[in-house]
Amino acid sequence: MLDPAAARDKLAALIDQAKRKGADAADAVYVGDRSTSVGVRLGALEDVSRAEGEEIGLRLFIGQRHAGVASSDLSSDALSALVDRALAMAAEAPEDQFAGLAPEELLAKAAPANLDLDDGGDPDPAELRARALAAEDAARAIAGVTNSNGGSASASAATFAVATSHGFSHATRATGYSCSASVVAGSGSTMQRDYGWHSARHLADLESAEEIGRRAGERAVARVNPIRIAGGMMPILFDPRVATTLLGHFIAAISGGAIARQSSFLLDALGTRLFAKGITIHDDPLRQRGLRSRAIDGEGLATAPLDLVADGVLTTWLADSAAARQLGIAPTGHAVRGVSGAPGAGPSNLIIAPGSRSREAMIADIKHGILVTELIGQGVNGLTGDYSRGAAGFIVINGEIGAPVGEITIASNLRAMFASLEPATDLRLRRGVDSPTLLVPEMTVASA
Repeated sequence: MLDPAAARDKLAALIDQAKRKGADAADAVYVGDRSTSVGVRLGALEDVSRAEGEEIGLRLFIGQRHAGVASSDLSSDALSALVDRALAMAAEAPEDQFAGLAPEELLAKAAPANLDLDDGGDPDPAELRARALAAEDAARAIAGVTNSNGGSASASAATFAVATSHGFSHATRATGYSCSASVVAGSGSTMQRDYGWHSARHLADLESAEEIGRRAGERAVARVNPIRIAGGMMPILFDPRVATTLLGHFIAAISGGAIARQSSFLLDALGTRLFAKGITIHDDPLRQRGLRSRAIDGEGLATAPLDLVADGVLTTWLADSAAARQLGIAPTGHAVRGVSGAPGAGPSNLIIAPGSRSREAMIADIKHGILVTELIGQGVNGLTGDYSRGAAGFIVINGEIGAPVGEITIASNLRAMFASLEPATDLRLRRGVDSPTLLVPEMTVASA
């Protein structure tokens, strides 16, 4: 894996070669990473793995024709062949009137913010094994846990670099740590499984293995002996670990590519009240130590915090340069990409802001509803917004959480769900996409 400075030099040389051989414009991406992971089960070591790799991608343009290629061989001969192959492919490609690099005048000029994404660590497997064992031990210590799917711990580091033929280049390095445990509670036909997990950029920010394991065990035990319920219309509470999926459906529907293709149920929603008054959905690429933090997007544009929804009103699409040209707007600084293929658009650290009522107050007001803690399957139509998914969780009766429930389906339409949902106050910043508990006052529930 190259360090950031060496990665920038490698990309500059590749782009220079592409230009000398006939490309009108080009950009390139480098990704290098290393990771170590350790898995245990029932107190014994199950696997240890170490992986290191790097890959470089080149996208070049001949007029309005373009092609992208990638290679894991970074030798001079391999990169020369890579350029030749990309030029040959571009010469045969159809013209694309929207293709091109990000506008030069919009590229980041100032030095990017330091987001503190790298703690410099590289723990040895013994340390990871101890963490994985501690997580599994804590989970198995919970009364009612009868088996284990295992515990794991990992550490990684990655370098990401992007450069363009405009002369722009940027590289960053980030570390990552994670720990998890998954266990089974009950026996026979009553068995249930659940998990605990956490990930962080800095080891110092990672939750203790014992806390992660304890959460896994308690969750599994709570799900034993689910009951069957009658279907009907009722309020649904989405626990934070599944509430984020609603944000995922929202983001997919406002991506510039989906809007340009006319394949979103929110085609007419820009500038309209999509959520209730007071609702804010905020994207923050500059969060210190954030799992999705980035000072520069995948095309070289500077990023900035942005309210995608302000006071319930949808304020923007998320658009890379190609989609922005199709839509007649400026790119929004949300380009994301890998080493091959064209950039797309996606959020960074995304949240729905907390509301004014606590989760406990919401539960207290529910006479008969469901707290959903797991979603199963897909069942979402991006063209119409129709929503139907398998679910499991807990019944809420007369303001109290009751028995676990399973084998149910919850259904509605995302537009109706967005318009009526209410966020609780329990937002915690734990992942790249975070949400408090969300209450949708009415959904159809069917029992399998």
